[in-house]
Amino acid sequence: MRIRAILATTFLLSAAFAEAQIPSWMPDPTQQQTYTLHRSSSREATGANADYRTLTPGQTLSILDVDGPGLISHMWFTINAPEPYHLKRIVMRIYWDGEESPSVEAPIGDFFGLGNGMYYGWQSAVLSAGSDRSLNCWFPMPYAKHARVTITNEGKMSVNSLYWNIDYRQDAKPLPPGTLYFHADYRQAYPNHGWAKDWYSNGDPQVNYRRNLDGKDNYVWFEAQGHGQFVGVTMSVFQNQDGWWGEGNDMFFIDDATTPAMVGTGSEDYFLGAWDFGGPAQFPLHGSPMVGAEVAGSRSSVYRFHLDSPIPFKKSMRATIEHGHANSRSDNYSSVAYWYQAEPHQPFPALPEMSERIPTLQFVGGPGNSKEPYVQGAPQPR
Repeated sequence: MRIRAILATTFLLSAAFAEAQIPSWMPDPTQQQTYTLHRSSSREATGANADYRTLTPGQTLSILDVDGPGLISHMWFTINAPEPYHLKRIVMRIYWDGEESPSVEAPIGDFFGLGNGMYYGWQSAVLSAGSDRSLNCWFPMPYAKHARVTITNEGKMSVNSLYWNIDYRQDAKPLPPGTLYFHADYRQAYPNHGWAKDWYSNGDPQVNYRRNLDGKDNYVWFEAQGHGQFVGVTMSVFQNQDGWWGEGNDMFFIDDATTPAMVGTGSEDYFLGAWDFGGPAQFPLHGSPMVGAEVAGSRSSVYRFHLDSPIPFKKSMRATIEHGHANSRSDNYSSVAYWYQAEPHQPFPALPEMSERIPTLQFVGGPGNSKEPYVQGAPQPR
């Protein structure tokens, strides 16, 4: 009995230690660090209290412009702007080592998982958004020669106040050989073009027995050339049709393969939920912080991070997901994929124009959709 008690105590202590372990990308605080820590912030240059910047329509502000070697360890933002959907209109870009094509490009709300253009609180191991409109990122972002972060107001109204703190390390030592660089890319489909128009539910035989083995017409989270590893995605859905949007399977195509190396069993399964999620949930590596009713006009947001096992690629990678089983549905999707790879990277597709990024109900037919084109401000079809 005593031996079993000792073993049980040892197991519990081991589990507690494992829970308290520092993530591998964070320095060990018991060892003396060799870097110096610095901060770029929106502080008032003379030391007064107005510690923010304004952005007029069309203005771009460089909020970090530093030489390396170094590493961005944390970014914090908060925004006060009167324009509706300003989270979709303000764009963040990050450039490494003097490149002309950004390695990070996304509306700032989408980058922080707020892809439906509204604030709500959620948290994960690397990204969070507070109910107080605070936005935080802990993805480690190394650079050998230079780092530049810009914010652009693509809206029609001024941003009254943009606050930021960006913590970055500088080190005299060069980056280790083979260091991969952080990348993030925004994609959207408003709407996805589903093939089914006259089905009555996801259980309709014409939907249920359709096959999709090669991923044709899947929604694409990201595509990359070169070598690196995929670490996660945040995705938001604005439903154009009634019913459950998440019957689609995830499919990963690695190193120029024409058939997927990994195939899932449903959208909520990939995002590590179950049974249509059942409600909002948040965990360090996965979650569904916004879960709408299964009707046209509803909104949902989900996330998954592969920090336990980043998905590596040696030549290329394409990460995708079906929109409904075999791409039957025509809902609006937007997403940001996050990955690390060697530079140079393949240039991203052009960012959709600002007005095209605003999620609105689309006339696509199907359950719950109107028979006439949607008019802004009109009652949503049911």
